[in-house]
Amino acid sequence: MVGVGASGGWAAASHLPALRALDGFDIRALSTSNANSARRAGERYGVPLAFGSAKELAESPDVDLVVVSVKAPDHYANVMAALNAGKMLLSEWLLGKNAAETKELAETAQAKGIRTFVGLQARTAPQVQYLRDLMADGYVGDVLSTTLVGSGLAYGGTVDRSNLYLLDSATTARHC
Repeated sequence: MVGVGASGGWAAASHLPALRALDGFDIRALSTSNANSARRAGERYGVPLAFGSAKELAESPDVDLVVVSVKAPDHYANVMAALNAGKMLLSEWLLGKNAAETKELAETAQAKGIRTFVGLQARTAPQVQYLRDLMADGYVGDVLSTTLVGSGLAYGGTVDRSNLYLLDSATTARHC
């Protein structure tokens, strides 16, 4: 897993326990942006191998599947490290921050014959599944258009410093 920090975060709170709960998965290695934080994270979460980069993790012969769970602007480099090492990949969100990055990553995976997976967790949210079921059952008729109003961490008058990247269109994908 790329992005499991010793201080917690999204990967540690969601992806690490989810993968540990599945049969057939063994979390063998993790990486962060430097070797010291990776070592601390490895000790905290009981992961035997800790690397200071996604490249080192992906090149390990003990790793079969690389899970990328970092901020979206950092996906490209981490995903490409896994692909260049010939490893299967699970990206916890989008592959790249824009269509050009995503296309290049997808073409690289296809050219190398590497299986990749993208996890879009919102589609498994109970509310989204309920709406899907209502539409499938014909309860709401033919859907001609939709409007979604939502709120989240990066919206409002104050934004936490760790989420400022979400407001930068140059580093974050925009979805329509």
